[in-house]
Amino acid sequence: MILVTGATGNLGKATINSLLTKGIPANHIAALVRDESKSAELKSKGIQVRIGDYQNFESLKSAFQDVDKLLLISSSSEISYRFEQHKNVINAARETGVSHIIYTSFDMKNLQQSIMGEEVRYHADTADYLKQIAIPYTLMDNTMYADMIPFLSGKDILINGISIPGGDGKTPFLPITEMAEANAVVLTSSGHENKEYVIAAETAFSFADIADLLSDITGKTIAYYQPEVGSYVAQLVQDGFPEDDAAYLARFAEAIARGEFDTNRSDVKQLLGRSPKSLKDFLRSIYDSKKLT
Repeated sequence: MILVTGATGNLGKATINSLLTKGIPANHIAALVRDESKSAELKSKGIQVRIGDYQNFESLKSAFQDVDKLLLISSSSEISYRFEQHKNVINAARETGVSHIIYTSFDMKNLQQSIMGEEVRYHADTADYLKQIAIPYTLMDNTMYADMIPFLSGKDILINGISIPGGDGKTPFLPITEMAEANAVVLTSSGHENKEYVIAAETAFSFADIADLLSDITGKTIAYYQPEVGSYVAQLVQDGFPEDDAAYLARFAEAIARGEFDTNRSDVKQLLGRSPKSLKDFLRSIYDSKKLT
């Protein structure tokens, strides 16, 4: 039995879809959800829905019965709770006999010294804890989702241009669907125990590069503006983001500007048996139909 945590989130749902595409029977896949009312889509596909909360150890032990491989998708709770929640999942998995834990970590030059601080450091703490536990593990060190580009870049970028204080920093953005397929490969094949994979594109791009790609896709010149961080946060709030979320995205922008995501490493081709979808193709799938007239 394969169990996917965070199953109603973007990466969880995409991973389950990828498992189904690979021919894994729906009744061999379990989905951990905290709120059963959000599981109708999963149930309609024949997925086993199991109720559990990262903070409720006993609920996790119950949910993990008969599970062989477990995909631990990192928590989206408040930062200060995340490491303890991950420990709960790992400890419950150990007690219930799970034989392999796959954890979605994060790929940066140095998680411990990042400008983002505790917002990414818990990934390193979780990885260290996994390595201390006597359960085979695999670390999936994910770069930033390409799917975040529209949120990071400002509103109506085909009209207003890209606006983010990202400097010249480059990021190997990768679509969620590619990350999900990499998860599915590790969950359904052997030889991945006690290994660490970087799940990132083969080429990193700056936001100036992204503006150029969009200009080529749309046939219009898309400018790249670099506001001050305070102005960027205000811009995001004006676009409808809560202040805390806007500040969080601004810290990503600062890390990008410092080159923290430009690690120049990727194991995606090795896992998928092909090069990952290019950023230009991904952007085309979003923006080609929105060309300006």
